[in-house]
Amino acid sequence: MVKAYVHDNDASVDFREDHDTGKPVSLERLEKIGLIYRKFDTQQDVDSFALERNYKNRDIVNITVDSFPDEETMMSKLNVFYAEHLHEDEEIRYCLDGEGFFDVRDPFNEEWIRCRVQKGDLLVLPAGVYHRFTLTSDNFIKALRLFKEEPKWLAYNRPEADKNRYRQEYLAQVGL
Repeated sequence: MVKAYVHDNDASVDFREDHDTGKPVSLERLEKIGLIYRKFDTQQDVDSFALERNYKNRDIVNITVDSFPDEETMMSKLNVFYAEHLHEDEEIRYCLDGEGFFDVRDPFNEEWIRCRVQKGDLLVLPAGVYHRFTLTSDNFIKALRLFKEEPKWLAYNRPEADKNRYRQEYLAQVGL
């Protein structure tokens, strides 16, 4: 099961560290803000889920120190991933190996909720939800990315995205 908890917001500590306040977040709370979590042990289970949700495209991404020419380049890319943003499509990730953190902004109270994904975890972030991503301090994740259509990799950063149509639709879907 995914480990989810309230993030401590301590900017003096590397964002790849746990940042665990000791305040766990339930699956019910994740569902309330529109996230879907599943634990799958087989590719067949993932394929069935993808078919049910009409995901037509996929690829695999490896993010590791070796993916970049040097650590400075890696950290520069992680800083981009870690900026608070939203997408106009769902973000679907199935962790094949390694681990990473998805931080999701709770629209009801503005807390960051940190979800640690590990092998077998599938997480669906709805379009319009503010989030960010980073590796853990192990600096490695291999993930299957699923897409309903062709991938759109436009990130809309906060606060500019507050008026985005997908943001407004997301807020309506969660009852705000």
